[in-house]
Amino acid sequence: MTGQSPPVAGKRQGGRVTALAAVVVLQALCAVFFVADVVGDIDRSGMDIHTVFEAAVSVALALGVIFGGLEMRRTLEKTRRAEAALSVASGAFSELVAAYFERWGLTPAESEVALLAIKGFDTGEIAEIRGAAGGTVRAQLARIYAKADVANRTQLLSIFIEDLLAGPVGGDSAPAPGQRRSDPPN
Repeated sequence: MTGQSPPVAGKRQGGRVTALAAVVVLQALCAVFFVADVVGDIDRSGMDIHTVFEAAVSVALALGVIFGGLEMRRTLEKTRRAEAALSVASGAFSELVAAYFERWGLTPAESEVALLAIKGFDTGEIAEIRGAAGGTVRAQLARIYAKADVANRTQLLSIFIEDLLAGPVGGDSAPAPGQRRSDPPN
């Protein structure tokens, strides 16, 4: 239960950052070229309307490069903070799931089946992943539902969603075995 995103997403993000950085560098080179061109025009022919217009465009391009670079830096930092928060939340969810499984007294096999069910795998897929018969997985799910005091997979998943939406994440908020989530705590 690591909650890690697929490596493809990281590569795609890295590619976007590289492309954006390349565009900002290209804009910076263009700004340097246009500023040098304006300086050369002023040396050759003085200030005329064309030179003033080129100077204004060059300043606008330079400001765009500066603000674009600052915005890129701010966006990268914001993305880094969001990824860190997601990592913490993923870890907290893993801890929450482990606390419930322990409280319900699930065996390691039942814990694996329950986790796969929470992740959305159907009975056939769970059986294939675990190399077990479909009937075995159905029996394990029935035991899991009984231990969790729920009737089906939707109710099992709703326990975790409700806990995440209702308050602090952690083992202390899990109800005792046999106690419904809607029941008041002991």
